[in-house]
Amino acid sequence: MASLNRVFLAGNLTRDPEVRYTPSGAAVADLRLASTRVYTTDGQRKEETCFIDVVVWGKPAEACREYLAKGSPVLVEGILQFDQWQTESGEKRSRHRIRADRVQFLGRARATGEMGDAPADGPPVERVVPRAASVAPGPKAGAPGETGDVDDLPF
Repeated sequence: MASLNRVFLAGNLTRDPEVRYTPSGAAVADLRLASTRVYTTDGQRKEETCFIDVVVWGKPAEACREYLAKGSPVLVEGILQFDQWQTESGEKRSRHRIRADRVQFLGRARATGEMGDAPADGPPVERVVPRAASVAPGPKAGAPGETGDVDDLPF
């Protein structure tokens, strides 16, 4: 049976990107994305917001730190991954998150070159971060058992 694991999400960052480096020097950025779905039921407009954790590796992670901030609109493309770990007190924890291959910055560039709202007369500028596949991902610091490379899976 064939399978497909591909995710595309657009939304806004709920906080500034958090970037750290592995012992081998690879950059890792953690993003928190809010994606809101608007719908109507019984004639009333409703909103439902989903909060998603995103991890970005390599040069794209560094670009996220440089150009993104809380509230920045982005489009994320990647895979859904499931993480499991055990706390120091022995509790089992788990979460789903997106491992981004590509992050597209959707905001308008300011005159200073920063992301944000441009003057009304300025054209929108989109910045695209190169695919993370061009950078060899390393293990994520602090997550036991995670290799950081899905190409090592036996299937």
